[in-house]
This record gives sequence, C-alpha cells and structure tokens, in this order.
Amino acid sequence: MKIHPDVITVQSISGYGPGWIGLGTEKITASVVIGSGGERLTWNCSRFEDLSAEHFDLLAALNTELVIFGSGERLRFPQGAWIKSLIDKQIGLETMDTPAACRTYNILAGEGRSVVVALLIETP
Repeated sequence: MKIHPDVITVQSISGYGPGWIGLGTEKITASVVIGSGGERLTWNCSRFEDLSAEHFDLLAALNTELVIFGSGERLRFPQGAWIKSLIDKQIGLETMDTPAACRTYNILAGEGRSVVVALLIETP
C-alpha cells in the first residue's frame, strides 16, 4: 500500500508491505524506531519473542510525548514489565499492528505531535 500524505514537514512513512516500510524513497527491511523530531534508530529485534524491557527503555530515553508500538503483522501487546520505564516517565504507549502504526504515526507527526513509532518488521 502506498501512503500519500498531505504536506508533512517531518519524516514520514511513504509505504509499507510484508517485511518492509518505506521512509521517503528508502525501503527499510529491519525493525526501526522513527521519531517526529528526526530520530531514526535501529531496533534490534526481528520477532516479537525477541523483545525485552531494554527495547522499551530505549524508547523511554527519547523523552517523547507518545510511543506507537507496531507489533508486526498482527496485534500483540507488550508485557507490563517491558514498559515500566515508559510508565515511570509518564510516556503514553499505543499498541497496534505495524501497518496501522505507520498510518497513525504519519497523522500524529503531521499534526506536529512529539511522537515516536517503534516498528517490529518481521522477516516474511
């Protein structure tokens, strides 16, 4: 699916499909963290089962208003112990499948919100 946003002045997701997302003209095939403030970090996990509290600690360190967690091709929720650092910093967390997370990130980033999307990109 291609996404064609209105004029957005922050980095936005240009498309997605099984095993990839588009960031501008680049095709990304590994899990990634993207922020409306220009952040882009490798998120070292290729399966939901690989996730741990350390992955969410990295997100908490970004000190954003909201984290959108794209849990892969299907909706899966992180364990409570994983998100303690987000709770401690009062950072909101929304969980959805990766395609929905891409769309939601674009909308919120386009509105000027301080938002980070953490996308689990699973190998097909």
